[in-house]
Amino acid sequence: MYSEILIEHFSNPRNVGVIENPDGYGKLSSPVCGDLMEIYIKVEDGRIADIKYRTFGCAAAIASSSIASEMVKGQPLEVAAKLTDEDVAAALGGLPEAKMHCSNLAASALHLALEDYYQKHPEARPKG
Repeated sequence: MYSEILIEHFSNPRNVGVIENPDGYGKLSSPVCGDLMEIYIKVEDGRIADIKYRTFGCAAAIASSSIASEMVKGQPLEVAAKLTDEDVAAALGGLPEAKMHCSNLAASALHLALEDYYQKHPEARPKG
């Protein structure tokens, strides 16, 4: 049912934790299953210098958080902002249809953290 990479990220999740005084913070829960995700980002020179998350949910939700954090860590904010649910699911080797909402949490919570950052630092928001 799950790919080897999903099982690996669930068994050994990366970047778990909390960043004190984050530059951006996003929190989202799934109305479908009740999973909850929090994402914290630190931004330096227009890049995600650090990212941490806490996820309360199923294996797919935890793996989605882990792989999404790896995909954007060190990346420019503009690249991180383009991360989609489909990107996360594809990086995990696909998700069963019943678990696609889990990948939605990772990208959406990241976008909330980016929006929080831009609200605090409007001068950093990309033009156009």
